[in-house]
Amino acid sequence: MTSALVLLGYLAGSIPFGVLLTRWLRGVDVRKGGSGNIGATNVTRVAGKKLGAVVLLLDALKGALPVMLAVRWVPDAPVVHVAVGLAAVLGHIYPVWLKLQGGKGVATALGVLLVLVPQAALAGAVMYVAVFAIGRVSSLGSLAAGATAVGTSALTARAMEYAGLSALLFALMLWTHRGNIGRLARRTERRF
Repeated sequence: MTSALVLLGYLAGSIPFGVLLTRWLRGVDVRKGGSGNIGATNVTRVAGKKLGAVVLLLDALKGALPVMLAVRWVPDAPVVHVAVGLAAVLGHIYPVWLKLQGGKGVATALGVLLVLVPQAALAGAVMYVAVFAIGRVSSLGSLAAGATAVGTSALTARAMEYAGLSALLFALMLWTHRGNIGRLARRTERRF
């Protein structure tokens, strides 16, 4: 059961909604425009706010739904919930359908945390909105949101494993945003 849930998490996370929807609805490959990323931020740049919002929602759902199933089917196994959530985020970052070249995992991590540590997910979302509203830099908002989620998880998570997952997801976010961090340091990061 555990292996099947983890595989489900990875395969759900691997669905490249940004690529599929921009191709089907706009006739473009999101990987060839903007930053080249498949996530909601670049979809917004390439195909508009409405489609970007849809991709954000779907990318969050592909993290949330497998974790919800894991919580339902094995309710007293936080390690399994964490493994499924991590698999979903890794699926988004390294999707089997795109030769392991995916997105940064922010929206999918949001979906995972909405199920396991909702206070942390909401605090992170509020922080993202605030930082983005001030600076108009999505990557800075995402990094601030991740740090906020880690701190909030440490205080509110029902299980120690969930707080650990929040920290691990933030570490992954730092890795996937390493180019953005360099541009932020040089003050050359792209604004909206």
